[in-house]
Amino acid sequence: MQKKLLGLAVASVLAAPGLALAQSSVEVYGTVNMSVNRFKFEPASGPSVSKLDVANHASNYGLRGRESLGGGLTAWFQIEQNAPLERSNNVAITPASRNSAVGIQGGFGNVFIGQWTTPWADLDALWSVGTAGGWGPVTSIIGRRETTGTAPNPNCQNGHLSGAPAIGGAVICDAVEAAGGVGHPFWRRVSQSIFYQSPVFGGAQVKFAYQTNESKATQGATVTEVDPSLMSVSLAWTGMGGRARVGVAYDRHEDFSLPGEVDTGFAIKGGYNLGVVNLGAAFETMTYNLTAGVECDAEQIGLAVSFPVGAGSIKASYATADALDGPGCTAGANAGKAKTYNIGYEHRFSKRTSVAFGYAEVDNDAGAGFTWTGVPPNAGGASAGGPGAGGDVNTIFANITHRF
Repeated sequence: MQKKLLGLAVASVLAAPGLALAQSSVEVYGTVNMSVNRFKFEPASGPSVSKLDVANHASNYGLRGRESLGGGLTAWFQIEQNAPLERSNNVAITPASRNSAVGIQGGFGNVFIGQWTTPWADLDALWSVGTAGGWGPVTSIIGRRETTGTAPNPNCQNGHLSGAPAIGGAVICDAVEAAGGVGHPFWRRVSQSIFYQSPVFGGAQVKFAYQTNESKATQGATVTEVDPSLMSVSLAWTGMGGRARVGVAYDRHEDFSLPGEVDTGFAIKGGYNLGVVNLGAAFETMTYNLTAGVECDAEQIGLAVSFPVGAGSIKASYATADALDGPGCTAGANAGKAKTYNIGYEHRFSKRTSVAFGYAEVDNDAGAGFTWTGVPPNAGGASAGGPGAGGDVNTIFANITHRF
């Protein structure tokens, strides 16, 4: 009740003067997820550097509400933004920067529009039981990092295109490409998008997302049409009282890497809770088209485990990314082989508050520069935080998470 009253108060303040609040319920919610870390960067060449850091793990807050429309229909909304608690001096709080949308739900399922994680990204909830304190394979090796926003814009400089920057100058639209990387992330929170989630039938549910081609344009002196869009679909099943879960996803990204070409991906992820141990596993494969007629194949696997211990659990994960396979696919960051692993203990004081501590590491072979989101400036002081091609990074961490 207090959360609803607070939500009503906040929503009334945000509403334009003279407008009546029509929501039947509005709730303020959020997550504060922070850790203290001792990081060690080990570049491929040069001395290693150790440093302390306070890290933020997707802390967020938002408003959400629902209204019954009658006839079995419900209207709903969610507006969620980032809370960069340790970087307030140079990272802006951007409204609706996270999952934010408005939709209609009924017996047909759930239809909504806005910005949300793709069905591909949602599958990680089925298997990533081994993540402790925010340090794990998801959004590092699994998914090949992460990104939020629209499809790559043809008016941006695309790291996979040779020659001069496209119309609009040297603006980088993708973090991996900006770092000289090969292949864009498949873990995505897509904007300008339409979503559908089916009802759950026998534990099975279909999810679909389409990122519109609002960036469609012509490019260059030859007036090449660039028509970027994304389609993501998944089928997930949970059964046996929630112990068994499995899902498959397929993504199709048009004109992301090269105009006229399509990047595709397939993933299968899931797990099983035996009671004495909870297991998870993931497999992903992507095909990037970096130049006409040349395909680069990426493959990642992940394993996760969680052992309950009293009011907490011991958690561990391991994941690998193979080197990109294909002619002309060995140059650039994240083209080489990498692995990551973590182990830690998480203790739940309540449903809302938990603490965790442990160790995590990313090892990169030559040509790979994977890391986790949210690491501090690297050994050379670069704010991007990556260890650099062939470099490694590890952390000892203590974490606290509170949900409200």
